[in-house]
Amino acid sequence: MPRYVALLRGVSPMNCKMAELKACVEAAGYANVKTLLSSGNVAFDTARKTADAALEKKLEAAMQQHLGRGFYTIVRPVAELQELLDADPFAEFKLPAQAKRVVSFLRAEPTATLELPLALSKASILAVRGREILSAYEPGDDSPVFMTLIEKTFGKDITTRTWDTVRKCAAG
Repeated sequence: MPRYVALLRGVSPMNCKMAELKACVEAAGYANVKTLLSSGNVAFDTARKTADAALEKKLEAAMQQHLGRGFYTIVRPVAELQELLDADPFAEFKLPAQAKRVVSFLRAEPTATLELPLALSKASILAVRGREILSAYEPGDDSPVFMTLIEKTFGKDITTRTWDTVRKCAAG
């Protein structure tokens, strides 16, 4: 059975209970459902390989129906997340030890070509690899600035995870 991870934008324990989210995904017909952390990551199996876009649409409709609200959803096969981890794309950049590595996920590859890296304060967009944006920031008082940089460049139809969260999702 193919395994996927749904990455939901804007989920927190305050606006979505993980047990309810799990039940919603099960009600949509998926098996072996597991929520990961409490920030809107759901691993699940499908009976057959399915296009990411079809899964996204079905999950968003199921959330609307079962939770009474939807969350912007991006789906990736677990194998694709593992390939990203195995490639270790951050290794080519000289990042400070304290830098937080983050991946922003898009539904489709961006059409514009960017001059990279882009930087704002202690945040940088390092690279775009297909439907993933690789960024890093140094924690500090202005650390949320990296989301401002990403959203200003790519819009809000994205969802972002730390490198460690990507690792946990791939293992989910």
